[in-house]
Amino acid sequence: MFEQILNWIVTFVHDFGYVGLFVMTFLESTFTPIPSEVTVVPAGFLIHQGKMHVLPVMLSCIAGTMSGSYFTYWFAQRFGVRFVKRYGKYFFFSADKLVMVQTYFKEHGSISVFTGRLLPGIRHVIGFPAGLAEMKISLFFIYTFLGSTLWTIILLLVGYFIGSNREMLAHYVTYIKIGMLLAVLLLLPLYIWNHRRKKAKK
Repeated sequence: MFEQILNWIVTFVHDFGYVGLFVMTFLESTFTPIPSEVTVVPAGFLIHQGKMHVLPVMLSCIAGTMSGSYFTYWFAQRFGVRFVKRYGKYFFFSADKLVMVQTYFKEHGSISVFTGRLLPGIRHVIGFPAGLAEMKISLFFIYTFLGSTLWTIILLLVGYFIGSNREMLAHYVTYIKIGMLLAVLLLLPLYIWNHRRKKAKK
């Protein structure tokens, strides 16, 4: 199944070039459940083959990711808050929980967006709670850019060096996901310590 999806993505990106890559990464950063590894890794493989160039690929991926993330943020900010206030109680998401999300993102939004872009299953929806919380848009863009750029570089390197070995690729993608999760878990204690230190100085 993974190999079939990978073959289709490679064909799609090859046929539509950088525009196709932008579209795929845009969709991956919205509610569409397209894993970024099956979008960006093939681009790294095509770079290795000389069929694409690294700078336009990076720009296409980051532009698509940023645009898709902003769409999710805008959608949540424009429609999500009103929906939650009116219908949230029917989905066990009360106005009080909305306030909790807004309070949390006001204090921890930056680290949440940055780490969320590195975690599978979270990266493509992290813009929604940020939009609900009406997180400062400049901070949302900065930390989305940092997280998505790091993730894009990692996946392009994987595609460049082992993209031709499909079995090894499937294993490495799994290891990378686990590695990102462990990195985030290691980062959190440092963030908590630094956050408490700053609060103590106030």
